[in-house]
Amino acid sequence: MSDPVASKSGFLCMYMKNHPDTLVAYVKYFGKVEGNVLTAEMSSIDSKAGLGQWTSYGMALVYKLKSGQPDSIRVSFDPPLSGYEEVKPRLLNMKAEAQEGLGMLKAPQITTFRIPRMAAFTGIMVFFYFYFLSPPPLGTTFLSVPATSVDTFFSPAHAIRNATGLGLSFRTACAIFVTIHGAETLYTWSLCKQYVKGTIVTAAYVGSTMIFGFPMWIDLKRRVQQKRIESVMKAE
Repeated sequence: MSDPVASKSGFLCMYMKNHPDTLVAYVKYFGKVEGNVLTAEMSSIDSKAGLGQWTSYGMALVYKLKSGQPDSIRVSFDPPLSGYEEVKPRLLNMKAEAQEGLGMLKAPQITTFRIPRMAAFTGIMVFFYFYFLSPPPLGTTFLSVPATSVDTFFSPAHAIRNATGLGLSFRTACAIFVTIHGAETLYTWSLCKQYVKGTIVTAAYVGSTMIFGFPMWIDLKRRVQQKRIESVMKAE
């Protein structure tokens, strides 16, 4: 199957010649090239790994230092591009990320909280996780709900557990849940320290990640990316 990005590599390389500062930022930040980078050019770009010199998808950049000869680096796309339509937003986001990392651009600030639609799905999955894997023992009362009503509500879970033998104690189920979502919560906290403004908004993101998991930090990263692109577009 042909590469929709590589087929337009010549055009994209020609277009990026009008953005030398962006290419220099790519070289210094993503290529981790130290020193005074005078010039940089894109020599190729693709979205599929090849069998030649480069075996990963990305862009090849040729640069020249003030004190040395020309050299080249490969900057990979992570995640890979799914099509040509992703090239512009990805390059804009990478430009903003590079400029942030080099101290040339302020990091975008998220000042509002939102719950993505995907969180509803994970909320349902959390419910079924506890419902089927760790139903309460028969005869358990909950608040003012009588034991017979609780037993009736959890009867499908007990039936499946008796038929399959699958199940966890409530303590074990909670430990697994807290371990997984706790790690995701720490990651969200690290994102909030960089990109979220306000204690309440930060607490909302951190707390929601503990409950809903990955949809929260994925949506937060998506909002940061959108803000980055907006800031770059305004600068241009």
